[in-house]
Amino acid sequence: MPTLIYIHGFLSSPKSAKAQATHHWLQYHRPEWRFECPYLSSHPAQARAALETLLDGLPGEDIYLLGSSLGGFWATYLAEQRGLPAVLINPAVSPQRRFQNLVGQSLKNYHTAEICTLTDADLAELEACDTGQLHNPDLYWLLVQTGDETLDYRDAVEKYLGCRQTVEAGGSHAFDGYENWLPEIAGFFEEFRYL
Repeated sequence: MPTLIYIHGFLSSPKSAKAQATHHWLQYHRPEWRFECPYLSSHPAQARAALETLLDGLPGEDIYLLGSSLGGFWATYLAEQRGLPAVLINPAVSPQRRFQNLVGQSLKNYHTAEICTLTDADLAELEACDTGQLHNPDLYWLLVQTGDETLDYRDAVEKYLGCRQTVEAGGSHAFDGYENWLPEIAGFFEEFRYL
């Protein structure tokens, strides 16, 4: 049974609109697929540990990674570590740089209202997990929208140079029209089933 792991973004949760849309679409169009979307701590070491524990517990079947924003960062880390295919939606690139201004601030999760305070140790963990040159660009499909108000899409275009890329004009960080891409996302993953 193939397993799709949806990795949500920073201060988000499995209740995010894209996570819910993905789960709903799979139930109707790929009911034989297992869907996993773990709740991830905003502290990177705990998030990484949760993802690695999840992967270690899955049977040795096809595993697909779908990450949004900071989830795209984690999907890249796991793809590099384990050779798994990954689709990245407006992914965060080197988030430790962006998060420097957030250290010491109280940040609220959009869905759970949980409060998180980032530390220098959190930035160090992100730095340690930041991938350099990608080992296998064929594993990745980057989807970005130029209207992303949170992240500069050009950082991702540069980071994932040589990978399959879709750059849509306009849109937002939420990736407007995401649901319309789910059939093609599933098709991308299915290309890896028989390799």
